[in-house]
Amino acid sequence: MIIGDRLRALREEKKLSQGDIEKRTGLLRCYVSRVENGHTVPAIETLEKMARALEVPLYQLFYDGEEPPVLPNLPKRKSSDADAWGSFGKEARYLNKLRRLIGKSDDDDRKLLLHMAQKMAHR
Repeated sequence: MIIGDRLRALREEKKLSQGDIEKRTGLLRCYVSRVENGHTVPAIETLEKMARALEVPLYQLFYDGEEPPVLPNLPKRKSSDADAWGSFGKEARYLNKLRRLIGKSDDDDRKLLLHMAQKMAHR
């Protein structure tokens, strides 16, 4: 599914013109046209504006069914603890630096670091 086709179908279903979408979103009509014709990929913020203008929930831009899709049963996220290590101060700066350096390292180095951390955690 191409997002532009879906946006056009929803717009035409609601009997709205590209000019109507322009007025409701503040986006230029030529931009709306470029999105609908697949020449431009809109940002998520733009899709949110278009969903509001079309008076549909955002998921309907990506999903064909009438009802919202069934969500998988994902484990609950643990709430962030303000006292968690690396949440503030010197520890937070150290953790940020570590994240940047690991992000720059190659896969073999990351695997080695993970292996070492697992060995240390088992002790």
